[in-house]
Amino acid sequence: MTNPERTASAASAAPQHPRAAGATSATAPPRDLARQLVVAVSAVVAVVGSFIGSGAAGGQRVQDAAGGALAADATLVAPGGGAFSIWSLIYFGLLAYAVWQFLPAQRTDERHRRIGPWIAASLLLNAAWILSIQFDLLWLSVPVIAALLVVLVAAFRIGLALRPKSMTDALVTDGTIGLYLGWVCVATIANVAAVLVAAGFDGFGLPPETWSVALVAVAGLLGMALAVWDRGRIAPALSLSWGLAWIAVARLTDEPSSTVTGIAAIVAVVAVLLTTTAMRVVAMRAAGGRAPDIAAHDPSAPRAD
Repeated sequence: MTNPERTASAASAAPQHPRAAGATSATAPPRDLARQLVVAVSAVVAVVGSFIGSGAAGGQRVQDAAGGALAADATLVAPGGGAFSIWSLIYFGLLAYAVWQFLPAQRTDERHRRIGPWIAASLLLNAAWILSIQFDLLWLSVPVIAALLVVLVAAFRIGLALRPKSMTDALVTDGTIGLYLGWVCVATIANVAAVLVAAGFDGFGLPPETWSVALVAVAGLLGMALAVWDRGRIAPALSLSWGLAWIAVARLTDEPSSTVTGIAAIVAVVAVLLTTTAMRVVAMRAAGGRAPDIAAHDPSAPRAD
């Protein structure tokens, strides 16, 4: 056999690397399956925690636990009871994400590789927060909800940096994280106020309404900052505004009554929604008329980061 023939024979017999041959590996690394399982199990833990927190599984309702420190009439920045119905939508979205990320198409997707662990952490922190309230460890609820807020910001940031590949991914992943983040912004402020009041904090001699207006203003500024950062995403603005609106409802129609706090909350809602709308219009013009969250999977759209 001549040298050219031997070379050709060796080349045909030598195994080709899958990538070189244009093939893709059908087997995902074990860590990807482990991540999917962790997210799914964490979702189950969070749902069980929600049943405990609702009083349906033998525990006390969150509003009644810890001496009622988180009840709608406990502080001037406590949202009305109807505000907590948003958890049904958030939990539905989290369960939908747990199923969505478990599908084979998401197993090796870099976006879900990075977001998944943060979602799992948020689910476990959510359950930990409920348990801290159930065991009357009100002081512990503050670092837990603060950690939850940080985790959600991290997940939200990844969602902005790595575009979804489909409309379903945008709605299930980004929509859920956005709703979750917006609500937790308001919940964190209400939680801190509840702990301070329960601890007997006297506000350094300042009137309670001064503090309540200041806290509502902080929530409003957070919402406006989110709108600027995410270029007018709808989900976080809606859930944050929902929480603020229920603070207004509680203060204007229930005890403790505070017209000043109620009006401040309404002003904050308007400011958040106007800022979100303005940033969305700017983003759509920059993207040639496409909404930033709807057209996020379009490679030609400007990056959020």
